[in-house]
Amino acid sequence: MLFNSVDFLIYFPVVTGIFLIIPKKLRCIWLLIASYYFYMSWNPKYAVLLVASTVITFISGLLLEKAEVKWKKNLVVAASFVSNLSILAIFKYANFALQTLSQAASSLGFGTIDRRLDLLLPVGISFYTFQALSYTMDVYRGSIKAEKNILRYALFVSFFPQLVAGPIERSGNLLVQFQKIQEMKLWDFGRIRDGLLLMSYGMFQKLVIADRASILVNQVYGNHENYGFLELAVASVLFAFQIYCDFDGYSNIARGAAQVMGFSLMKNFRQPYLATNIKDFWRRWHISLTLWFTDYLYIPLGGNRKGRVWKYFNIMIVFMVSGLWHGASWHFVAWGVIHGIYQIVEDFAGVLRRKIGKSTFQVVSFSQKLGKNIVTFVMVDLAWVFFAADGMRHVYHIFRQMFTTFQTTSIFELGLDRGNWFMLCFGIAILMVVDVLHEKGVAIFPLIHRQTVWFRWSLYLGLIWCTIMFGIYGIGYDTSQFIYFQF
Repeated sequence: MLFNSVDFLIYFPVVTGIFLIIPKKLRCIWLLIASYYFYMSWNPKYAVLLVASTVITFISGLLLEKAEVKWKKNLVVAASFVSNLSILAIFKYANFALQTLSQAASSLGFGTIDRRLDLLLPVGISFYTFQALSYTMDVYRGSIKAEKNILRYALFVSFFPQLVAGPIERSGNLLVQFQKIQEMKLWDFGRIRDGLLLMSYGMFQKLVIADRASILVNQVYGNHENYGFLELAVASVLFAFQIYCDFDGYSNIARGAAQVMGFSLMKNFRQPYLATNIKDFWRRWHISLTLWFTDYLYIPLGGNRKGRVWKYFNIMIVFMVSGLWHGASWHFVAWGVIHGIYQIVEDFAGVLRRKIGKSTFQVVSFSQKLGKNIVTFVMVDLAWVFFAADGMRHVYHIFRQMFTTFQTTSIFELGLDRGNWFMLCFGIAILMVVDVLHEKGVAIFPLIHRQTVWFRWSLYLGLIWCTIMFGIYGIGYDTSQFIYFQF
């Protein structure tokens, strides 16, 4: 069930309405049932994997709290990680590993391995696996006490707004809220209004910007041999906005849906394309995953505590794993490696500046900051080509075509006519205005609510009308899947 589907348009009001009126003791159970129904709407069989991850990490938490010696705790953590990551590896990486072995064997003259596993990738498995494992580590570190109520814990792992594409929540935030679910104040007009407004903005990002940009991106990248530098450059820039609006749109819908019901999810994006360097970009992009890798991989590897060489090694390991987390293919690994190199080069350049006595904390002018924004965006966008392509061979052909062919095609012959180009540019302009206001610390919702009732409701209804009228829909109003569902 997709957020941008008619099914969800029916499902969400029904689930929320019942949640708001049922007895307090049934709130957790109702949301758990609704969450499993939401997940099973894709493939009921794969709910077994969700249950397995839940049970394993729930029992691990109980065992960790009872264990009195460190080696026993280490054993429990290892068992939890190995079992959960094994499930993830089988369903997400087994065929990739077999393909890689086959290619290696063929290159060495040993023939090929033709065997493949007939497995579909369970939607959201990377997200809920990481969320469940973070609970194991939090209990191990003493950040949170083990949850004794398995239904409440199962809801933490399966909560439907953020189940299949994040944000990857921490037990210290979301599970604690579920522990207080019976004391929650449910009827709050301001909270519900803001939640619905956030959902509407997320739908605008997805339907008006992301899905419209995808038309051109798919047209140009899918037929790259017919285009030159300008067309491929335009497609690459639009893919940057497509993936941002697609993923941030999902996150905003998830946060808004949770807010309507009285729960608070973490913000997963913070104006990433206003970053002034790559390190700053990763403080703003997919924040929940960045924090997960920082807390549960980078720091355990030693972080920056073992010297600069080990720091750079750890950075590269984290970004390689991050690339592999995004997809079982070498072009995703290459995307991670590129960002790792970016970070290492930036850090080393900072070291050199400090050695020659040049302060890294200088007051910069608007033009200098804008220049850094543009350079960072270009670097990120070049890496996005690896993310958007179908494989390393596709990446090679895109770049070769981009930098060797310079014929031009009318911009209105790339899948979007003049009207759609106008709407796309209008949508991106709205996006950037919102991001710049957030960057300047302007609280947009309170600002809107301070305006006259006519202005407020014109804005609310205008946003909804614009999304409905100018959103991109398939034949028969088929909805497009969110990009990050494949991870």
